Amino acid sequence: MVRLLLCIFLSVSFSLSSQELPEQYFSDAISKNIRPYKKKMKSAHRVQDFERADFLFDSLVKHVINGSYFDDFTVKKISGRKISFSTFDKPVFLMTYASWCTPGSGEIPALNEIAKKYKNEIDFVVLFWDKRREVKKVAKEYDRNVTILYVDELDNKNCHIIRNLKHSLGFPTSFFLDQNKKIVDVRRGVLHHYNEAYSVSYSLNYESFRNGISLLLNADTEEEIIATSNK
Repeated sequence: MVRLLLCIFLSVSFSLSSQELPEQYFSDAISKNIRPYKKKMKSAHRVQDFERADFLFDSLVKHVINGSYFDDFTVKKISGRKISFSTFDKPVFLMTYASWCTPGSGEIPALNEIAKKYKNEIDFVVLFWDKRREVKKVAKEYDRNVTILYVDELDNKNCHIIRNLKHSLGFPTSFFLDQNKKIVDVRRGVLHHYNEAYSVSYSLNYESFRNGISLLLNADTEEEIIATSNK
């Protein structure tokens, strides 16, 4: 009898371990953890403990966000045409922004240069939280290899994905997504002073973008190796 129960236990355990765990989506992962995170973050900012704030952000990314899958949702291009995020079939570098944010003087040129260099391997997307007329004013600064999208929240009042994406991490924030839209990493924008020299701003942003892209390309290569080995 004991041997029979042991066999049943081992059989069930193997069956469960061989099944893939259900995918966890970014919006679900965030919604389950965002309240305590915001509370601790508010306390850290109140006493200007920025080191603590950075630690909290990094911990949220490492232990909650990374490994989750980016939700599919519908946004708009500058033309006004709707587009589903799942349309992008390459790994994605996504930067969330707002037209009223003032980027460092070298940020956009650095992103444009990176996009030209890796356009065949990566889809580059900048998602603005703003009205179309405001986004059109800044869109012309970006290279044609960068896809500009926007979300007008007046059109997305009931979309929990949109709310979680914007209001949980703020902006500018960069998401690095593999080909399956799994989040490899999330990073904040490079801090800058408004009187920072162009060369300094360009170098800092270029290096930050390049490091993120390298991480994304390595992750995509590892996925291909794993997929091949499982065939």
